[in-house]
Amino acid sequence: MRFVIIGAGGIGGYYGARLQAHGHPVTFIARGANLEALQTRGLRINHNEWRFEEKVEACSLEQFLGSSLPPETDLIVLCVKSMDTGAIAGRLSDRFGELPTPVLSLQNGVDNEAVLAEHLGAKRIIGGLAVRIGSHLMAPGIIDAIGPGQVIMGQWPNASAGAPPLKQLLEGLNIIFNRAGIPARLTDDIQMELWRKLIINNGVNPLSAITRLDTGTLMRDPGLSQIVYGMMAEATAAAAADGIKLSETDCREMFDLISQFDPIKTSMLVDFEHNRPLELEEICGAVLNRTAQLKREAPYTFTIHQLLRRLSGSRTS
Repeated sequence: MRFVIIGAGGIGGYYGARLQAHGHPVTFIARGANLEALQTRGLRINHNEWRFEEKVEACSLEQFLGSSLPPETDLIVLCVKSMDTGAIAGRLSDRFGELPTPVLSLQNGVDNEAVLAEHLGAKRIIGGLAVRIGSHLMAPGIIDAIGPGQVIMGQWPNASAGAPPLKQLLEGLNIIFNRAGIPARLTDDIQMELWRKLIINNGVNPLSAITRLDTGTLMRDPGLSQIVYGMMAEATAAAAADGIKLSETDCREMFDLISQFDPIKTSMLVDFEHNRPLELEEICGAVLNRTAQLKREAPYTFTIHQLLRRLSGSRTS
């Protein structure tokens, strides 16, 4: 299969490299110094159990949009920050809206797939999430990664909406990903899985950015881990606004899961350290918006959101 990865940062670069190493043609869409490095020196992945250092095919989004999408392109994988989803979806629609090429979102948050569906049509959209991975762009063309890097995928908004061709594609993707060293599984309810990941993200991402601590340190600290659980519980309750029924058992399961992970720097912490925009509204904001719809309160999330918004200033979306 031929893949186009839009957003060759930590996540996009890692999964694209895994696919290329297994023999699949991959085009990486990047910008700035990272694009220059990819075009001149190639891509290097430093993983605790795997190494990759090869030349890659890379171009800018403008160059990609100015070209004819190759007919053999089987999948566009979107790995940009969630605050950029709408703009990119609109540009993809303007340029390739008539083509049936499916799009897989591997992003943080619970709103990306709905935005993509609005611009490109729900029948083209595959929801996805990357779990148990810490992967960050440390320098142009250089990514440090840790963890098994699992992927969960499913037709948006659920399996009942899937046309036979997309179901067949998902089954094929699942096989390809696993063979390429990407532990993957399919789900009939991707919305549920996205909310389960948001429980973790809301719990650790913003707090790690404020404290400058990795997940292991947060979870070992009795006081900080209590805050983590409080924010996770608020995200669990907020899912009801989207018709997703999650329980305290789900919250506890996600809490225990992050407690058992190898310590990692969250994406929000790395973005904060590098003075980049934070996905604060896409994570905490999503919880607070749903909580308001339900006429409830989320004091842990509200407090951390306000503190981090103040600290990060104009870097938030």
